[in-house]
Amino acid sequence: MARSMTGFGRAQSETDTLFVSVELKSVNHRYFELYSRVPRTYGFLDEKIKTYLQGRVARGKIECNVTIEAMDSDDVVVKVNHSLAKAYVDALTDLSETYGLKSDISASTLTRFPDVLSVHKEEADEDAIWEAVKGVLEAATDNFIAMREREGLKLRDDICGRADAILEKVAFVESRSPETVREYNEKLKARIAELLGDTTVDEARLLQEAAIYADKVAVDEETVRLRSHIEQLKDMFNADEAIGRKMDFLVQEINREANTIGSKASDFEINKVVVDIKAEVEKIREQVQNIE
Repeated sequence: MARSMTGFGRAQSETDTLFVSVELKSVNHRYFELYSRVPRTYGFLDEKIKTYLQGRVARGKIECNVTIEAMDSDDVVVKVNHSLAKAYVDALTDLSETYGLKSDISASTLTRFPDVLSVHKEEADEDAIWEAVKGVLEAATDNFIAMREREGLKLRDDICGRADAILEKVAFVESRSPETVREYNEKLKARIAELLGDTTVDEARLLQEAAIYADKVAVDEETVRLRSHIEQLKDMFNADEAIGRKMDFLVQEINREANTIGSKASDFEINKVVVDIKAEVEKIREQVQNIE
């Protein structure tokens, strides 16, 4: 199934300990490119997220925003610097004894001094956090891919419609091409008769000239290849893999056949149709740039 490279997906989850939100959005890009934003303390998630997304997305410039918030403070630890506290007590006691001051040292007094108390967070369980984030990432990716597939269906309908329009124009070229040979033959006869008057025309030579012209302007091989390329293009939409690059190459081949038809045919009607074919090919090319 064709997927657009433009997409958006979001999911979130909340437990007793964590709130996790993941948002994905992407635009066209020739290759897979990821920009992930995670909280600084969870930087270990970057590579895991990249590996996961590479397994599900082939192309596109993807932006992944991850929000993680702790829902409680059970992992917070307050530590006492006992050696520093003792040094403060000794210093305060020395001041009291030296200057005859009242000694009113209390625990609350000590906590006012810098670095006596320090707050730490217990080391995070990386595996548990990744499992929590992975579940949300999977849901966001599912939504992201679903949007890409919906957009892909629209691209498929547009491309197939234009491909059918090209086939109609190819049918005109195929029917018109033999007529150009017949018209050339008649014009050649008329021109020779005009030049030679009553002199007998060499029919064999006329047939030879007509055959040379017919071979020169024949586009049968090109129209057959063009039809084959169009059918291949449409069949690609049934593939279960990324098809954008292959389609881009095939569109170049279609355009090449159209150019050859235009250069070989010396007929105004055919050349006019070739211009229309190339216009449709260019529109298909633009749409193919959006396909993963």
